[in-house]
Formats: sequence, structure tokens, C-alpha cells
Amino acid sequence: MFEKVNGKVVKVNVGMAGGVAARTGAMLFYTGDVSFAPHQIPGGQGMGGGGGLMRVAGRMMAGEHERTMLAQGTGEVHYGFAGLEVHVVQLQPGATLRVEASRLLANTAGLQSSIVSVMSSGGGGGGGLMGALRGAATGALTGQGMFTTQLSGQGSAVLLAHGGFLELRVGGPDPIVVDPQAFVAAYGNVQTELKTALSWRDAVGRGSGEAMQLHCVGQGVVYVQASEEKL
Repeated sequence: MFEKVNGKVVKVNVGMAGGVAARTGAMLFYTGDVSFAPHQIPGGQGMGGGGGLMRVAGRMMAGEHERTMLAQGTGEVHYGFAGLEVHVVQLQPGATLRVEASRLLANTAGLQSSIVSVMSSGGGGGGGLMGALRGAATGALTGQGMFTTQLSGQGSAVLLAHGGFLELRVGGPDPIVVDPQAFVAAYGNVQTELKTALSWRDAVGRGSGEAMQLHCVGQGVVYVQASEEKL
């Protein structure tokens, strides 16, 4: 549905796409009869309701996604953001796209979307709510996000990156290990695990700078930007 105009801009026929959800401020210009309204991504899977820790996780998730606008009507909209590189991903049924919220420009509205936690461990597994809360502790020291946006269904999405994209195939005997700040998205049947090796040196800013690593296994593609600069 999305068509690249150049390396930094995409265009889409909103009517043919069945509506487009894009981050606020990404619309450059449009032609035709198009309307825009605020759009909300549903909360994280398996973390709704409850009290105490559930509410803490909910508040953390609320800060881990970008505000979006839903475009509907009959017309063509051009999108871009901050002069960043764009890349279009076509989603097929049965596959999922997990993308850092700040690195998602837009997606067709028919895709199912949710916010899910990144599994976090000190080298030995562990996920779910407690994994997310452990991720909060490491994130406080490193500035890394704890949740990603998950898209599934049939449609397309547009990714953002500094300095262009690298497409890394996942599926060999060894995991693909990515710096979390360079990670953009994972497509297919890819499992990600945020592993930490924090020491007192990292806590006081004297570590190697590689204290957090994102291990990617399974079958699919991992998208990495050619920079560690945050969006």
C-alpha cells in the first residue's frame, strides 16, 4: 500500500489502504478528501486489569508508544518524519512485526496492534510481568525501552531509521545479537530477549557501553539502523 517517493518519504492512497495510522506530526501533505482523528494503540497483552504491579506496568507501557493519528477518506497522503530514512515492510498472515514505537512511522489501519513487553533477563530467561519490571530497572540505567509495538495481519508498515537500514536474516544456529539502540524491528517468527550484564561500572557510567544486548532467535528478519542515535 505504501510507496516510497524517495529514501525519506512515502505516499499512500488512504482509501485503497482502508485507513492509515501514523505517528502525530508525520503527515507532510495530502490531496483529496481525507480526515484525521486521534488513534489509540491497545494496551499490552496479558497485562490488563489487576492492581499493584499491573498498574505499574500499565503506566510504563503508556510512555512507550507514540501518539498516532488515523487518516481516512479518499485521497493520497505523503508521510515522513525528521528527515529520517524510511523502509516499507509488507506483512503476511501468520507473521508479526515487532517495532520500537519511536521507529514506526505508519501502518495500514487493518493491522492488529498491541504493546508487548521485551523479555529481559540477566542471562537466564524470564519474561512476562516480572521480566518487564526487571527491564524497568535496567532501563533506568541505560535509557532503553521496555516495550515494543506488535503488528500482525495482512497489510504494510513503514519503519524509520538513522543512516539507513540493515536487514539481518535470523535462522542460523547462533542468535543475532543487536545493540538495543540500533534495533529497529523484527519481522517473522523472531523471539527477542533483552540480556543484561550490568556491573557497578555500568551503574556509574564507566562500563563498556555494551551492558545490554538484544538476542534474536527463530526465523525471520531483524532490521537494524546504521546508528545508535535515538529517534
